[in-house]
Amino acid sequence: MKALDKKEELLAIVREAVQEDLQEILALYLFLHEKEVPEDSDQLRSTWKQIMMDKNHHLIVCEMNGKIVSSCVCVVIPNLTRNIRPYAFVENVVTHGDYRGKGYATKCLYYAKEIAEAVGCYKIMLLTGSKQESTLNFYRNAGYNSADKTAFIQWIEQ
Repeated sequence: MKALDKKEELLAIVREAVQEDLQEILALYLFLHEKEVPEDSDQLRSTWKQIMMDKNHHLIVCEMNGKIVSSCVCVVIPNLTRNIRPYAFVENVVTHGDYRGKGYATKCLYYAKEIAEAVGCYKIMLLTGSKQESTLNFYRNAGYNSADKTAFIQWIEQ
């Protein structure tokens, strides 16, 4: 991974998404696994409003020169164990194809960790469907490990 140079680092802004970011985020998701941007609909607007209003749902973006180039979601989940400490779940880590390998997603993951630490989470979990060693190493280098837990997924048909 090519690290950000000092100028790029200063220009890269990591923040939580705002209402006006929806279309740009949806376009970014085409680099994740989506095949098309969803049509504007009541369901889309309702879901976006729900995300924006949920204090535990953090949609993090990294902006370069005013363009959203990377993003991840960090959801804080209240919990009754571990001394009533919440945990966080990170999902939808994505970087625009033209901006990969420069540290933008890493900045988003570090921001997610800051959120989790600020609210007292005892852990952050992340799942990836990738088997590529470069992707797995990216997550390892960001502080995640695959040795502590085993993940199981059950897909729900629609």
